Amino acid sequence: MSANGPDEGSKTRVFVAARSNVLRAGLESVVRTSRFLELAGAIDWALIDSIDGAQADVLLIDSGDAAFADLPLPVVQMLDTSDGALVNAALRSGVRGVISQDATPQEIEGALHAVAAGLVVIAPEALSALLASARPPAEVLAEPLSARELAVLALLAEGLSNKLIAHQLGISEHTVKTHVTAILAKLGAASRTEAVSMAIRRGLVML
Repeated sequence: MSANGPDEGSKTRVFVAARSNVLRAGLESVVRTSRFLELAGAIDWALIDSIDGAQADVLLIDSGDAAFADLPLPVVQMLDTSDGALVNAALRSGVRGVISQDATPQEIEGALHAVAAGLVVIAPEALSALLASARPPAEVLAEPLSARELAVLALLAEGLSNKLIAHQLGISEHTVKTHVTAILAKLGAASRTEAVSMAIRRGLVML
């Protein structure tokens, strides 16, 4: 990867979905004009479930209600990042990246590359909205996280995969999966992304 983005030979393949034809065309244009992105295709919102994960590295969508945890590729969603409830709902649905509806082409491209690389992206204003919507002080967990689970959680917040976490901590990938399952259960999170968001609000991890 160069200082300005991925190498030419390793473009991030992007699938675009939007309710509006006009918005979809605009997002397609952002992808097409980037030297480091490749448009894998565009689809109507109603057909999202039919996407083939082998066709693209990441899905870029506009705001809307849907569940994305079971999709075969990570999702970057554009929405009203000032609405903490909306941001939280997106994270609960399995979205890996939350950016503003007014994001610049550079911000969109950066989020797509990061999420395709396995990272979690939350726009600064979205994070502020999440923190503002949190109930202070955070309630005590019924079952606290163990030291090992906190270590795994910190690496989750860095966007590491189970394989990389296992390597970092010197444990098996199966053990990492067990810890991740326990973390989600203890936090009451529906996805890894939501677990990170909840951990940030509780002060369990720092970005």
